[in-house]
Amino acid sequence: MIIQRVVLNSRPGKNGVPVAGNFRLEQTTLADTVQAGQVHVKTLYLSVDPYMRCRMNEDTGSDYLRPWQLSEVADGGGIGVVEESQHHNLAKGDFVTSFTWPWQTAAILNGDSLQKLEPQLVNGHLSYFLGAAGITGLTALLGIREKGHVAAGANQTMVVSGAAGACGSLAGQIGRLEGCSRVVGIAGTDEKCSILVQEMGFDAAINYKKGDVAKQLRELCPGGVDVYFDNVGGDISDTVISQMNQNSHIILCGQISQYNKDVPYPPPLPPDTEKIQKERNITRERFLVLNYMDKQEASVLQLCQWIKEGKLKARETVVEGLANIGAAFQSMMNGGNIGKQIVSISK
Repeated sequence: MIIQRVVLNSRPGKNGVPVAGNFRLEQTTLADTVQAGQVHVKTLYLSVDPYMRCRMNEDTGSDYLRPWQLSEVADGGGIGVVEESQHHNLAKGDFVTSFTWPWQTAAILNGDSLQKLEPQLVNGHLSYFLGAAGITGLTALLGIREKGHVAAGANQTMVVSGAAGACGSLAGQIGRLEGCSRVVGIAGTDEKCSILVQEMGFDAAINYKKGDVAKQLRELCPGGVDVYFDNVGGDISDTVISQMNQNSHIILCGQISQYNKDVPYPPPLPPDTEKIQKERNITRERFLVLNYMDKQEASVLQLCQWIKEGKLKARETVVEGLANIGAAFQSMMNGGNIGKQIVSISK
């Protein structure tokens, strides 16, 4: 069987900016025989995420992520449907997902590596299992619960950077659902800011490319900042941290402004910002959702319940066709998408 796949064509370098040409579409063949314990799956959706930037380097700088190899198929979160099964727990027609799904139109995978999905939990919107009801939603929910110290009735203000992105757009909504009294987002266009306020229920949003961010933060968060969901790092985070309250909390989710730089993760704060953090006893601990997988099942059910009740709204930027996954990755890294970046595989 002839299929298409996407391989890593070249590395951008530790300090380089990824481009679509770093990936290459090619044809390959898939075995006709499915061995015991395996399933033949057709790919339906693939997830494109900021964390993948480090996988383009020879060394990811992480002990839990392996680098993609040149001329070898890339992989990440994916969803597919079982076409043929030799696995005791999976049958033809089952929808399945994996965090290490190969970027190809079809695959033969070990059935034990797959998780069966229940489409009715997300009203049939399968791709949500890669976003709002998947690892992205889990990151937002568990980050807030484990590192945010949000308490209902405590009159807390949350600020979210990268707020129009996959995780940020969920985090602001979840912060409100968990008890924050005020949620302010930071994004890069007026359109994104409008969506955050009008669709996602943020109280306000700041376009960091316009005006004085520090001044706008002071106006929108007159009582200071109690919880900061940090997706970007860099100058924006320094500005937010300067307005955080005593004993407040930073949820260190991502540092996308630093991903094309050869710096450790998490990047060290500038001396003045680090001084503020220490003097005000602001927590800033690395957060990894994989450390809380014992809470995965209950958390996914909570996310699905909020989605079905209309309390958690998911935004997706969907690109059609495996051939366009490199361009989708480039657009995401340039901040061009709103919500979760999904590639739909139509053939």
